Amino acid sequence: MRSLDWNDFQFVLRVAEKGSLAAGARAMGVNHTTALRRVHAFERQLGVRLFERLAQGYVLTGPGEEFVRTARAMDELAAQAERRILGHDLQLTGTVRVTTTDSLASSILPRHLEAFRAKHPEVHLELTTSNAVLSLTRRDADVAIRPMAKPSENLVGRRISDVAFAVYAAAALLEHAPDRAARELGAHREGAAARELGKYRWIAPDESLSNTTVHRWMARKIPNESVVLHADSFVAMRAACAAGIGVAALPCYLGDLEPRIRRVQGPIPSLASELWVLTHEDLRTATRIRAFSEFIGDALAGERELIQGAGIGPKGTRASTAPKGTREPTTAPKGTRESTTGPKGTRESTSPKGARESTKRKPPTSKRKMP
Repeated sequence: MRSLDWNDFQFVLRVAEKGSLAAGARAMGVNHTTALRRVHAFERQLGVRLFERLAQGYVLTGPGEEFVRTARAMDELAAQAERRILGHDLQLTGTVRVTTTDSLASSILPRHLEAFRAKHPEVHLELTTSNAVLSLTRRDADVAIRPMAKPSENLVGRRISDVAFAVYAAAALLEHAPDRAARELGAHREGAAARELGKYRWIAPDESLSNTTVHRWMARKIPNESVVLHADSFVAMRAACAAGIGVAALPCYLGDLEPRIRRVQGPIPSLASELWVLTHEDLRTATRIRAFSEFIGDALAGERELIQGAGIGPKGTRASTAPKGTREPTTAPKGTRESTTGPKGTRESTSPKGARESTKRKPPTSKRKMP
């Protein structure tokens, strides 16, 4: 028997992990026909069937399960060797593969990627936008920029900020109709009952976003019959909200930069997440990866007010937020603190520099009693 091709191992692993030939083909970056041909040829070479072809997908046979256990161990050893070799790379050249969410990629991230490219033109960036968390262990990506609650222990990096979420509605809808519905919604607080929030039309994340705080919050708070549209991304939810289909809970960095929508409630503390810039511990000493991680971490830290929901857009411009006549939040959720996992010996600021809230001083120019 001729020597086995490691690429064939990869095809079998990806199909086994994804549960279908089509998904495995996408993971390998090939079409369905190529994946089918490679898997069938590999089974013929081994003289054993690795998969049962069932209606619900490809299911491993007994020999297939044993093969995949061995192949997965080999895959992990190969990835470990690659990471350790790359960890000694001292050249500020080559490729950095970045994974992030579509909401970050369509809002605050692109201008910072361009700034990094201008500073380091010899480094090529590959950007993957997906709500699924790609594996840094297998080097599906080198750097992850995404909201998450608790990174894996084998990942290292920097916690940038809390990520604030608020409820938004179409500005046109609020301007051409009485603000009553929006004002009523804005009056509801964190403990509002489902029957109160259920009076409104909602846009919700679908099951592909089940790991998000918004999905969990809506499952607790919003009756199913009040949801008029599901979407698989916050970018799509924002577009649907801007079209007036319903109200939506969105990251403030995404909602506050869209002039067609306005805040009607929020930020909501229980929706808060954390934004991280992460890489695998074996890659942190690679020059290009360290340079990118430090640059993008500093750049995003400069966007902290927007990310935390202060409503500040690029270059100090304030985004349109609350409906006319409603109070607009100006600080991050009370009690939040920044990470201490930045550069060694440093601590990050918990509020914009020099910012203070005045709660006691009264306007000196008028003694007129408000109605």
